[in-house]
Amino acid sequence: MPSLFRFLAVLAVIAGAIYGTMWALVTFVEPEPRDVTIRIPSERVNPPPTGAINPAKK
Repeated sequence: MPSLFRFLAVLAVIAGAIYGTMWALVTFVEPEPRDVTIRIPSERVNPPPTGAINPAKK
């Protein structure tokens, strides 16, 4: 049983370290805003016509 408690204690310390690191990042790191431009090819916005599809004709 003591090995189980030791294992759980080690897991708790690791989880606490991860939580503390995440808290420190959220508290002390401020992202700088910047503009993002994504170019979309006109073929994706206005695809060329592919012809009429007639569902009655098989």
